[in-house]
Amino acid sequence: QPLQPSLFWYYMLELSFYWSLVFTLPFDVKRKDFKEQIVHHAATIFLISFSYCANYIRIGTLVMVIHDASDCFLEPTKIFNYMKWKKTCDSLFMIFSAVFLISRLVVYPYTVLYNTYYYSMEIFQPFFGYYFVNILLIILQLLHVFWSCLIIRMVHKFILQGTMEKDMRSDTEESDKDEERDKIGEKEKNGIMYFSNVTSNGYIQRNGSEPLDNRAHLANGHAKER
Repeated sequence: QPLQPSLFWYYMLELSFYWSLVFTLPFDVKRKDFKEQIVHHAATIFLISFSYCANYIRIGTLVMVIHDASDCFLEPTKIFNYMKWKKTCDSLFMIFSAVFLISRLVVYPYTVLYNTYYYSMEIFQPFFGYYFVNILLIILQLLHVFWSCLIIRMVHKFILQGTMEKDMRSDTEESDKDEERDKIGEKEKNGIMYFSNVTSNGYIQRNGSEPLDNRAHLANGHAKER
């Protein structure tokens, strides 16, 4: 299979992109699918590298195009979600969901897995690359099923609530926990301010003693009768 210059740069860009995800993964927000992301990045890097070295250019580029078809809608959806552009985010989310489910659950298994697992055996005999590539491709398919379940849950919530509030690839993010901690801190801050106001107004008793406003009536060691 001839390697055209455009395909060479496509391979280099994809490989460098996934290596960058691996390097930034420890510093990124740890979402619910953190372990699945690690497995996905490792399998993808092995697939890109092996298909390039073994000259499986057609199957390698096909796998990358199928994945990029939905990912190009995922990133803008995240951006508009964080920007609070709800209508734009919701529209892109529905487009992303449709493209993801069709490309990963229909096109990928019937176009890629069928050819690598069944059709290739009509031409070649089983060899190391056959088992290695198919194991990695099946791992990707299992991850597709996992993320598809999350996306279907997001679509279900979107239909019921009419809006999307969280990242579609994980239910819980550290940013959500940070927001909860900020809210708790704000409540505590408001409680301290309330305590200060009450103290300044003289309505707080300390160690069971008399209220502050009554202490003002003490003069020369004698207390005015109440």
